[in-house]
Amino acid sequence: MTMTSSDSRTGGRIRILAVVGLVLAAFNLRPAVTSLGPVLEEVREGLGMSAAVAGLLTSVPAVCFALVGFAAPRLARRWGTGGAIALGTVALVVGLAVRPFAGGTASFIALTALALAGIALANVLLPVVVKQRFPDRVGMMTGLYSVALNLGASTAAAVTVPLTGAFGGDWRLGIGVWALVAAVALPAWALLARERGPSEAAAGRASTTGAGEPGTRLTRSPIAWALAVYFGLQSTAAYVIMGWLPQVFRDAGLPADTAGLLFSVTALLGVPLSFVLSATAGRLRSQSWVAVVIGLFGFAGYAGLWADPAAAPWLFAVLLGVANCSFPLVLTMIALRGRNAATVVRLSAFAQSTGYLIAIPGPILVGALYEHDGGWETPLALMALLMVPQMIAGFLAGRDRQIG
Repeated sequence: MTMTSSDSRTGGRIRILAVVGLVLAAFNLRPAVTSLGPVLEEVREGLGMSAAVAGLLTSVPAVCFALVGFAAPRLARRWGTGGAIALGTVALVVGLAVRPFAGGTASFIALTALALAGIALANVLLPVVVKQRFPDRVGMMTGLYSVALNLGASTAAAVTVPLTGAFGGDWRLGIGVWALVAAVALPAWALLARERGPSEAAAGRASTTGAGEPGTRLTRSPIAWALAVYFGLQSTAAYVIMGWLPQVFRDAGLPADTAGLLFSVTALLGVPLSFVLSATAGRLRSQSWVAVVIGLFGFAGYAGLWADPAAAPWLFAVLLGVANCSFPLVLTMIALRGRNAATVVRLSAFAQSTGYLIAIPGPILVGALYEHDGGWETPLALMALLMVPQMIAGFLAGRDRQIG
């Protein structure tokens, strides 16, 4: 069948819409979490929340992402990838809009979980959108939405405290404003939900039936397990950083707005680095040593904080910002390790959902250790040590192998 000029123009418009949707969805993948860190002390006081429960709150993303991630392929089969992401965006907007007005800790956590369930769908399915819509530009497009993700994370971290101040010190309005930002992404995905191509439908069927690569069971694949462990350990580090890094700096004597800016640096660095890293990693046959080098930056950052957070806070923020680039790296590896979109649907769901299950205990343990010791030495030593298995898993996941 010959493609007409009208078909070509329609395809071009859909690709442009997909780019817009990717960027807007990615921008909203982190503010639900990063807006909390800088005002966590105020949230705890307002809700009567202990440090251990606050640690539980920082683990809620991992729980939601794990549970909802396993359901993402089935939802994508029924509603299409675009429809599933649109559904997730609605959940995100509702959760963020209602959460600030929660009457207690339980309802606050429940509404946070609703918002994060929406994010979980996009977390799993955005790599699939890249594979489906841009199979010849996997590294570049992964880099693009990683840039948007880091911009969203850093913006929320940097401006939530000033916004709270502008609203008369009301943290509820300071974090509630991010619902409006999330709502901007909804129209693009509502339109994309109507544009479900044959390759997307086939990928959805394969993700549910397990037919992506005949004879391949992900639970028996060393590559899939290496990706899952690497994803889980980098998620542990990411959510500890997002949930607790501002508090580490505040406990070291730095003011709240400075602590928020320092955290925003860790996310802001990912803006240029994520794009360059993903685009470069996408052209490499192996990403193993990239994962090791990134892990060494993380080890140095945690070691510096363990020694004295106030000694060189900007340096430590930069080191951890580089370490956070493990996230776009693992997304790129997931897309590269699968031979086609059908396999990537399954691999993304498996690696992310299993990885987030692995990540659940970390932030809770960090919060419990902080409350028990009254300081950060033990939690930071633990995080530094966890970089070792993360580097090993990253080395194994980055080898030039494909599933199938």
